Amino acid sequence: MEYCNLCPNACNADRTASAGVCGVDDRIRIAKYYLHPFEEPVLSGKNGSGTIFFCGCSLKCVFCQNYAVSRAERGKIISVTELAEIFRELEERGAHNINLVTPTHYAHRIIEALKLYRPHIPVVWNTHGYETEETLAFIAPYADIFLTDVKYFAPETAKRYCGKADYFAYASRAAEIMCEKPLIFQDGMMQSGTIVRHLVLPQNVEDSLRILDWFAPLKDKAYLSLMSQYTPFGKIDAFPELQRKITKREYHKVLDHALSLGIENIFVQELKSSGGEYIPAWDY
Repeated sequence: MEYCNLCPNACNADRTASAGVCGVDDRIRIAKYYLHPFEEPVLSGKNGSGTIFFCGCSLKCVFCQNYAVSRAERGKIISVTELAEIFRELEERGAHNINLVTPTHYAHRIIEALKLYRPHIPVVWNTHGYETEETLAFIAPYADIFLTDVKYFAPETAKRYCGKADYFAYASRAAEIMCEKPLIFQDGMMQSGTIVRHLVLPQNVEDSLRILDWFAPLKDKAYLSLMSQYTPFGKIDAFPELQRKITKREYHKVLDHALSLGIENIFVQELKSSGGEYIPAWDY
């Protein structure tokens, strides 16, 4: 952590002394943990996904619905031992899995916690997709399920919304590696495998179609989660196109293209999935 290069930002920060590009130092900071009912059905199931929201982010999309968390404007510092105890608590409460949300910049600390207590339920690496091959190799022995975003295709789109023109180059390669994880289910719940999420954005349908074209060769190796839940949030005053929800026409154009590509392993959302009521109430 003295020369942090866990993400493609490669900021080389000494996170034992100060924050990196992700906005946090090497102390674990979380905003909430609970049994989350609103993940994909194969993750949330009946009891909920044992979700832990980590503070900070190496991507920082302007429209982030968890804006205060991703910018580390809130959160509670916990120790590695306390994180391991959270794993245990969530498992004892009946969680179907341990769901680590935006975990990459804490990869070292998370692995330390997993060495203290390895849950008997799957561990989900829930990421924005901006990952390096080296970090994926580092965490691969500890992650049973990958839940990854592929947000943007065009460099100009990624540059506009997160300042990372190279986003797709990293996210697509990361997803391709993740999709090698074998798909295993038990009683309808995912035990191993990969779900690739894509959030349809207003006035960005063409970007979505190109992402589906990229995903099509992977359609038998992973699941696609096509999300309609975009809600205007974050700091988007300078982005007029983001100041509305997506339309039914936009979402169905993307969905129809997915089906035309023969993508059958797919989760879809109703348009009513957008809204502030689906944003967690933060505890810290």
